[in-house]
Amino acid sequence: MPFQKVQPEKLSVAVVRQIEKLILRGILRPGERLPAERELSERLGVSRPSLRDALAELQERGLLATRAGSGVFVADVLGSAFSPALIQLFASDDEAVFDYLTFRRDLEGLAAERAAIFGSDADLAVINEIFRKMEEAGDPAHSDQAAELDAQFHSAILEASHNVVLLHMMRSMFDLLRKGVFYNRRIMFGQHTTFEALLGQHRAINAALQARNPKAARAAVEEHLDYVKLALEAQNRADRNAEIAAQRLEHERNRGS
Repeated sequence: MPFQKVQPEKLSVAVVRQIEKLILRGILRPGERLPAERELSERLGVSRPSLRDALAELQERGLLATRAGSGVFVADVLGSAFSPALIQLFASDDEAVFDYLTFRRDLEGLAAERAAIFGSDADLAVINEIFRKMEEAGDPAHSDQAAELDAQFHSAILEASHNVVLLHMMRSMFDLLRKGVFYNRRIMFGQHTTFEALLGQHRAINAALQARNPKAARAAVEEHLDYVKLALEAQNRADRNAEIAAQRLEHERNRGS
C-alpha cells in the first residue's frame, strides 16, 4: 500500500510556507518591510531561532532580502518581463504605448469582471475606501498622492480578482507605468483630461463592483481605458502640432531677417 509515515514538520518550514503564501497572494508586496524579529516571532508563535532559520531559507531562495540597519524586506520578486533595451524602445514608441493600453483594457476588464464575482466583501470595501480617498485627494494633475491613488485603485481591483498570475503580471506592468516608461501620467492628466471626467469613470467602476455587476464592471473599466487612449492620442497630436508651429515660426522669423 502506498502509505508512508507522517514526518513532523519543523516550525521553520511552517513559517516558510506561510510567508510564501503571503507573497504569492500579493498580500506581502515587493519592498515591504517585515516586522522586527521579536514582534514577528510573537505573531507567528514560534521561537526566534526557528524564525531565523525560516528567514534565512527565504533569503537564500531570493524571496526576502536584508538591508543593513533597516531590516528584512520582501525582495523584488516581480522583476521585469522585459529587457532594459526593450523597455527603452517602449518608452520611445507610440505604437507600444497604445498596445500597452489595449493590453490593460483586456486584462483589467477581465479582472473587474472577476472581482465583481469572486471578490470578498473586504475586497470591495478596500476598493471603495481607495475611491473615497481619490475623491478627497483632488486632481491627479496637481497631486502625486492623487496620481498614486489612481494606480492603487486599479491594483485593488486586480487583487480582488483572486487570480495570482494575473495579479503579479499586471503589478509588473504597473511598475513600468509608475516609472513613466509608457507615458507620464501627470502630463496626460494635466493636458487632455479633466478631473471630473476621470473621477466619474472611477465612480462608475466602483459602483458596478459594489453592486456585484460583472458585466457593468468590465464595461466601465473598458470605457475608462478607451478614454485614456483617446486622451493620449490627442496629446500626441497637440505635441506634433506645437512642434510644427514652432518650426514655422522660426522659419518665418529667419525669412524676415
